Amino acid sequence: MDWLRMPPLAALRAFAAFAEAGNVVQAGAALNVSHAAISQQLRALEAYLGAALLHRGGRALALTADGEHLARALQLGFGAIEAAVQEISAAGAARPLHVTCTPMFAAHWLMPRLAGFQAEHPEIDLVLDPRGEIVELKPGGIDIAIRYGDGSWPGLEARMLLVSPMVVIAADSLLAGRPVAAPEDLLDLPWLEELGTTEASRWLESRGVRESLRGSRTQLPGNLLMQAVRAGQGVAVSVQEFVIEDLQSGRLCALFTEGEGRGYHIVTRQGVQRPEARRFIAWLRRAGAAEG
Repeated sequence: MDWLRMPPLAALRAFAAFAEAGNVVQAGAALNVSHAAISQQLRALEAYLGAALLHRGGRALALTADGEHLARALQLGFGAIEAAVQEISAAGAARPLHVTCTPMFAAHWLMPRLAGFQAEHPEIDLVLDPRGEIVELKPGGIDIAIRYGDGSWPGLEARMLLVSPMVVIAADSLLAGRPVAAPEDLLDLPWLEELGTTEASRWLESRGVRESLRGSRTQLPGNLLMQAVRAGQGVAVSVQEFVIEDLQSGRLCALFTEGEGRGYHIVTRQGVQRPEARRFIAWLRRAGAAEG
């Protein structure tokens, strides 16, 4: 189909609305525009086609033979479009809401609160996909991602959910009285990272450390990471919010704290979201605000 030779869609929609309603006032009401705008679109369509679509001799506008021919074609075309949209929308509504976040966020923040959302919206099926790596948000795939950072992800919309700096943590049993004044003092210690992340390397690079770690590096699931840190098996980078009790009790030490203004964001593709996604986002923001 040569779309360059097609009339503007707005003009075709105005004509179809007029053909269905029988007058410009009702056509304008159906499209939520003025009757003058409908009249302007009808004249523009006739000028584009070089044909008279309406008889204007009487008190009321009436379709010419060409107008009736185009009206039948548009009724079939817009009817097929409407049917396809309804089928796709129904299929999308039946698809579970797909949410991804890190295992640490899922275990420490989301799961303890998720029963509240399920109680409010038992009609919404949910797929929770905890993973360390960043995944692309595509139509028909993941609806919502919860990511840690400053909110600057090109092409995506980000809303702050939970503000919390990053902390480098370790147990006293691992440090054994070692003085730690600079990141370089930690290079020969073992490091622990959540699967799919590179937080240790990124943190060291952000502090200007170009040397590679001399100690071992172990990646493990988020639900095991904190157990290993508390047991003195390595240094880790974590979000302060999730280890605040460990720090207050003295089980862990905060060696470095930074990243003020950073935190977890609700991240979505740009544009209108599915109703299920809008409800989940609204619930997330209420849950986050309740603790702010």
